[in-house]
Amino acid sequence: MEFKAKTRTGQILIILNILAWVAFVGFAIEAGAILFSYLMTAIGPEAARNFYNGLDLYDLRQANFWEFTGVVSFKFAIPAMKAYASILAIKVLSKVSLSNPFTIGVAKALEKLSYVVLEIWVIAMVNNAYLTWGLKSVGELPNKYGDYVSGEFIFMAGLVFVIAQIFKRGVEIQSENELTV
Repeated sequence: MEFKAKTRTGQILIILNILAWVAFVGFAIEAGAILFSYLMTAIGPEAARNFYNGLDLYDLRQANFWEFTGVVSFKFAIPAMKAYASILAIKVLSKVSLSNPFTIGVAKALEKLSYVVLEIWVIAMVNNAYLTWGLKSVGELPNKYGDYVSGEFIFMAGLVFVIAQIFKRGVEIQSENELTV
């Protein structure tokens, strides 16, 4: 990291970087645990009774393995993509320099992060539609599984995209000022 911890802003950036790493580790562990649980159900269907975090997907596993695989795929994809978004946030935070914050690298990294969060929103929406439509023949999943609240992802994607555009404009103004000096 290029920023110094002497200023309050520098300290905040360090704390945000640490929190991004904590989020990455948490989401990676969650995705790994879901994948491990899925592999265990492939070996023994009884493992679906306590699939992940106390979730009982045994009836779904017994009714239709492919629908079970679809549900688990979405359950895995969301935390895996959140882990990837956390890595992108770490990259953004590591590129920020307090002496020259408006760089094209930071702007592009922020824009990429906004697209990944938008993709998480799309996957959450598809997951919710799949749960509503695709599983009618099998019955309902336990409430503990639930739908993803996808509104938070679209809001976050929009917010990060706006910030990326502000950074792009900052880069343009900064380069114009360098040309006039």
